[in-house]
Amino acid sequence: MSDDAAPLLALPSDEAHLWLLDPAAWDIPALSDRLRSWLSPDEAARMDRYLFLRHRHEYLATRALCRAVLSRYAPVDPSAWRFRANRWGRPEVDSPEMAWLRFNLSNADGMLACLVAREREVGVDVEDTAREVDVLSTAAHVFAPSEIAALRRQRHDAHRARFFHYWTLKESYIKARGMGLALPLDRFAFELDEGDGEARIVIDPSLGDESGAWQFARLRPTPRHQVAVALRRGAEPDLCVVVREASGLLDQALR
Repeated sequence: MSDDAAPLLALPSDEAHLWLLDPAAWDIPALSDRLRSWLSPDEAARMDRYLFLRHRHEYLATRALCRAVLSRYAPVDPSAWRFRANRWGRPEVDSPEMAWLRFNLSNADGMLACLVAREREVGVDVEDTAREVDVLSTAAHVFAPSEIAALRRQRHDAHRARFFHYWTLKESYIKARGMGLALPLDRFAFELDEGDGEARIVIDPSLGDESGAWQFARLRPTPRHQVAVALRRGAEPDLCVVVREASGLLDQALR
C-alpha cells in the first residue's frame, strides 16, 4: 500500500463492522480497469461469465468492496488478498497471519454488504424487499413450523416485512456457520420482537449448535433493503455492531 494510505482501523474483539455500499457509487467506467486489476484470475474469469453488464459490475463491486474493506484493517494492498473456499464454498482469507480477520459478503439489487470481525464466525444477508416473491408459499416450503404460524398470524399487509425478517436472519445464520443450505432451514427458528428489536434463535439439537451462543441484529438501511447480521459471541456479552458507509473506501484504497 502507498505511504499516504489512510491509517488502519482498529477492530476490537467486542465489535463487528458492517460496511454497506450502493454499487452505483462505484459504477465509474474510468476505474473499472483498476478495480478489475485487484481480482484474482479465477475472480476475473467468473466476472467475465456474466452475460449482462449490470451483473458484471455488481460482481466486480462486491469483490472490490471485500478487498478494500479488508485493507482497512491490515497493511495489505487490495490486490494482494488471497482467498480459499471451505468445503461448502464460503470464502475465507488464505493467510495464517491474517486468519484472525473474518468476513462475510452479501449482495442484492442496489445494496452490497461486507461484515468483518475478529476471530469469530459472522454472517450477513441483504435482500431487496421489492423483488417478486410469493411469501406464504416460499415460507411453507423452507421455514420452521413456528415461523410459518407466526407469519400467518400477521396482517396481510405485514406478511412481506415479516417474511424478509425471517429470511435474512436465517440466511445470516447459515452463512455464519459456513455451511449454506447444508443446514436445513426448517431445523432452526427465530422468535422476533416488534420492529427491528431482538431476534432469538431456537436451534434443533441435531444441528450441533447452541442457541445462546449467537447474537443477531436487524436493520433497514433503505426503504427497499432488509439486512440481518449473525455473530457467534459464545459466552461473551453482547457485541457492538458498527455500521459504516463504504462509498469513500474507494478513494482511500486508490491512494
